[in-house]
Amino acid sequence: MSSHEPSPYSAEVTARPPPRGELTPAAIIASVIVAIIMGSSYPYMVLKLGFGPNVSVVAAFFGFVVLKAIAWKTYDRWQNNIVQTAGTSAAQTAFMCVLLAAFDMLRHADVGFALELNEWKSFVWLSIAGLLGVLLAVPLRRHFIVDEKLPYADGIAAAETLIVLDPEKDASAERKQLAVQAAWALMIGLVLSGLVMLVREDAKVTDWLKEGWVPAVGVTVAGLPLVAMGVGVSYSLLSIGSGMLIGLRVDWSMILGGVLAWIVTPYFLIKYGVSTAGGKVFSASSSRTDVLFWVMWPATGMLVAGGLTALALKWRLLIETFTSLKTMTISGADFPLSWVGIGVGVCSVLLCTVQYLLFDIPIWMTVVAILLSLPLMLVGLRVLGETSWGPISALSNMMQGLFAAVAPGHVAANMVASGTTGTVATSSEAIMQDYKTGDMIGSTPRAMTWAQLMAVPIGAACVSWIYPQLVSTYGLDGTGDARCAGGSCLSSPISRKWAGFATILKKGVSALPTSALWALAIFSVLGVILTVLEAKPKLRRFVPSPTGIGIGILVPFSVIATMFLGGLAGIGWKAADKRSYDKFMVPLASGFIAGEALVATIVAIYFIAAG
Repeated sequence: MSSHEPSPYSAEVTARPPPRGELTPAAIIASVIVAIIMGSSYPYMVLKLGFGPNVSVVAAFFGFVVLKAIAWKTYDRWQNNIVQTAGTSAAQTAFMCVLLAAFDMLRHADVGFALELNEWKSFVWLSIAGLLGVLLAVPLRRHFIVDEKLPYADGIAAAETLIVLDPEKDASAERKQLAVQAAWALMIGLVLSGLVMLVREDAKVTDWLKEGWVPAVGVTVAGLPLVAMGVGVSYSLLSIGSGMLIGLRVDWSMILGGVLAWIVTPYFLIKYGVSTAGGKVFSASSSRTDVLFWVMWPATGMLVAGGLTALALKWRLLIETFTSLKTMTISGADFPLSWVGIGVGVCSVLLCTVQYLLFDIPIWMTVVAILLSLPLMLVGLRVLGETSWGPISALSNMMQGLFAAVAPGHVAANMVASGTTGTVATSSEAIMQDYKTGDMIGSTPRAMTWAQLMAVPIGAACVSWIYPQLVSTYGLDGTGDARCAGGSCLSSPISRKWAGFATILKKGVSALPTSALWALAIFSVLGVILTVLEAKPKLRRFVPSPTGIGIGILVPFSVIATMFLGGLAGIGWKAADKRSYDKFMVPLASGFIAGEALVATIVAIYFIAAG
């Protein structure tokens, strides 16, 4: 989930051929550097926030800084587009940390799931599936981008940013100065956010900041201290920046979900003596984990039902996707179809082999998963292009449901198949948005495809290695980690939903406490209703986001409270000085997000090396 808003710079984007090569040595070196930065930092963002913010603009700013440092005389928007393409690809691949987290959560659930991914297994699997997603999307570029001209708002935002960072020679002095000012805003935000993160982690200097949040001390609900539920506000510029970018509607929807989950629900659970997942009765001594294992079910119901309803509402678009493919053509600037065919064949064989040898998944199941991924990928690309909403999570849940019928009771097959779909979808969506950017500024699709293919293994390597370091350093909710008692560890609600849905499909809904089952049903219906209402433009701004409510229930309250404050700060800034807001909000907020994530990653690596 991201803001999906066009860049506020409103640059006039005109496509023209690059004056020099795009895949220059400087562009390749910068691409590798930015891909490593984005691939290493993105898992922390996703696991901390509960969603994956759009980082195309962030990657473009980093590309500007790196390219200016190593080849400032030859810098241009086309080389930077290669760099941001690689950075976006690596980040999207790293987004699959949510799958690795879901695996960890399932191993701590009573479903007989024992599959564990080490760094090498994760790297090989995600690399192959990610490369397959990129290659499968290549032939669709002309159909979605050139013929149908679908918007892909994040691609537009990236193109506008690239233009701002490389103004025309005859551009006004103000326009040229804006590029430097925007880069400085990013760097200032990055440094400030990084310093706050460092101060938080240095217990010797600041014991009072060690937990990273201000708890609601002294406030109780039905005798239950809210501090035990993690209610408070966090010291996090990452959360502030995210709240500024995603917009106040989603922010207040998330805080609504947080209030329902951690203030309202505990009151009723205790007052009416509701049983916990373990069979005990909720009381004033109940832990946050007890409440979490109850509220995760209504949240899962709302997220799954809302996501699938959003897909169903786009049925006309889905029909158009399949009926118009017959007129698709390929241009000479595209990646050659013969290479695509060879690559898809090789990746498919490798994926079948890897999933059989590493995960004990029958080859026929992998073949079915690949074949089912194709129509789901087409659906995802169409919906993303029309609505700026990437339905990765909903598509993965759909695959889970399909494999519950194909291989009933086989949790490993359910998770691996849905993971294949999720990885294919993330890779295909990333390259299609990059193709939109390239189409607007005149980049060569073939060069961008090479950048994507190069960055996928980099992103897979980064997430495979950094994910266990992050979990070891900060803890992961839903795995029995004692550090999560106050809600201060990594939450990853997408992973909890993924694992929770697999649990339902394995055990059946009868395995849930009766009260949780009713909550799941009620919130599933609410998810459908709210999704239908928000689809109406006139009602949208008045209707809470079902995705926001669901994530707000699962993400620690202190995180979403801080994001809400960030949203309010953004609104206040815009009202006070719209001119500076338009210039600096996106780069400053992007710096806030990247700074904490980078430092958190470095700290995790340091602790592991020192230990």
